[in-house]
Amino acid sequence: MYLNIKQLAARYGVSPATIWRWVGDGFFPQPHKLGPSTTRWHENDIKQFEARAATRK
Repeated sequence: MYLNIKQLAARYGVSPATIWRWVGDGFFPQPHKLGPSTTRWHENDIKQFEARAATRK
C-alpha cells in the first residue's frame, strides 16, 4: 500500500511542506515516483521509519 503526502501530513500532524523538508534533510524516507506527477511512500518504508524513531526515544 502506498501513502500520499496528504495522508502522511495528517498522520504526523504536520504540513506537507514539513514532510518534504524532512525528506530533504534525510530524516524521512525517500518517496517512490510512480508516474510523472505521482509520488508516494510505501507503507513498509514508513513503518520502518516509525520503528527506528521509536528506538531513538
